[in-house]
Amino acid sequence: RQLAAARQRGMLAGLALNPASPLALAEEVLTDLDLLLLMTVNPGFGGQTYLPASNDKIRRARELLSAHGSRAFLEVDGGITPHTIAAAHAAGADTFVAGNAVFASPDPGREVRELKRRCLVTV
Repeated sequence: RQLAAARQRGMLAGLALNPASPLALAEEVLTDLDLLLLMTVNPGFGGQTYLPASNDKIRRARELLSAHGSRAFLEVDGGITPHTIAAAHAAGADTFVAGNAVFASPDPGREVRELKRRCLVTV
């Protein structure tokens, strides 16, 4: 109901899943989603390391969204760096939160350009 209420008010509707949350929790509402956010670290504080098992979950989420004809964004948040973004993108993520990688960098603009470049080389 909350997703429908958000959409009726002209907002985008999204669902976030923690690393331990199964994708099955999203299955009933996939057609109502504009965004599916997969946390790739355990939420709580910045600077954590990307969980390697996230790539498989991203891949399965992309397959699930495609199977349901969903055009929802598949966003990932946590541990996104130039070293992890390409694998997350290749697995199916199309939207990225890279807070610590950008804001802890001495040159945030250069870091954003590098993150974008890493995605482009996986296309």
